[in-house]
Amino acid sequence: MNINSEVRGPFIPPKGLLEAETPFHWHEEMRKNHPVRFDPQRNCWDVFLYNDVKRVLSDYESFSSQTSLEQFSIVSMDPPKHRLYRSIVSKAFTPKAVNDFAPRIHHITNELLDEVTGKGEMDMIADLAFPLPTIVIAELLGVPKEDREQFKQWSDEVVRGTDIANGETPEQLIKSQKQVTQEIFEYFTKVIENKRRNPRNDLISALLAAKVEEQSLSLTELLQFCFLLLVAGNETTTNLIGNAMVCFLNNPDIQKQLREDLTLLPGAIEEVLRYRSPIQSLIRVCVRDTELSGQTVQAGQPVIVWIGSANRDETIFEQANQYILRRSPNRHIAFGNGPHFCLGAPLARLESNIALRLVFEKLPFISPKKGIKPNPVKDMLIHGYKSIPIAF
Repeated sequence: MNINSEVRGPFIPPKGLLEAETPFHWHEEMRKNHPVRFDPQRNCWDVFLYNDVKRVLSDYESFSSQTSLEQFSIVSMDPPKHRLYRSIVSKAFTPKAVNDFAPRIHHITNELLDEVTGKGEMDMIADLAFPLPTIVIAELLGVPKEDREQFKQWSDEVVRGTDIANGETPEQLIKSQKQVTQEIFEYFTKVIENKRRNPRNDLISALLAAKVEEQSLSLTELLQFCFLLLVAGNETTTNLIGNAMVCFLNNPDIQKQLREDLTLLPGAIEEVLRYRSPIQSLIRVCVRDTELSGQTVQAGQPVIVWIGSANRDETIFEQANQYILRRSPNRHIAFGNGPHFCLGAPLARLESNIALRLVFEKLPFISPKKGIKPNPVKDMLIHGYKSIPIAF
């Protein structure tokens, strides 16, 4: 298999995506006209339909997660090795461990909301959706409070897949991200060595102690997992909370129904995950010539699966382009599919449920702040907002 060690797809956005008013309009056009297409400019395939996206994500024998020869992490492993290392990580990241953190998430959210309740306005991202998961991940990993802001800066830079600054080239973006990754690894190397000497009741200490079949995680593997948690743990939850608020702001009747019956909130969040998926795309590499919707993807070619498009596939979801509060069933794949289904999904759901429940309980009816619109992140990898000014 010839795996290209410098896959260009994630760093060069498709032309149609930049020209569309929203990514969802472009997704809809591509589902209808080019559900599986090769883009010679980016040297990769794009896949838009629900069943094809699920196939690519689950069929690891045809589509490998190892997208770079230089890359090594649990995210880039394929089974059976992936199963072994995921089982090690799972021992330290169990549903019970996540649920045990619920009171702390509740306390942090209360503290953050108490700082804004008297003002009558807030930025949903800066005042809640960003600091909450940053604090939670920092505490789970057992790192100092004073490093939280640095965490967020690192995380934002790493996921800035196509949100290129004025005058910046893709090559400069890659160089900047490599430098940030090196800084993260140097930081966590010191933290891990400290935890090795002085274990505490935190996730890194638990990972150091975890073993499956007498195997434990190496330093490199620990660093990769800390890196993954830092980035995915922050960005996904931040964008899930923010995207939920945009859905509720755009649909005042839904906000009214939720306030009257908060038991609807978990389902409302699942519909946010479908309707405004925080992760918009993932990359795989074809291992062997494979047919998708009549197109032959050749071995060695990169494949971008568009999760945001799959979750609005009209053949799977009735009224796919509408937010439906009581949608059932809701078979979205916002957290992926197959062996790489997101380990952090329970934590993201828990944080979002607690945060939004307290928002509805503590803040009066919420509306957009007059004259200021939410500021979206312009990126093909993620869907979210830099700021969401609200009044209450």
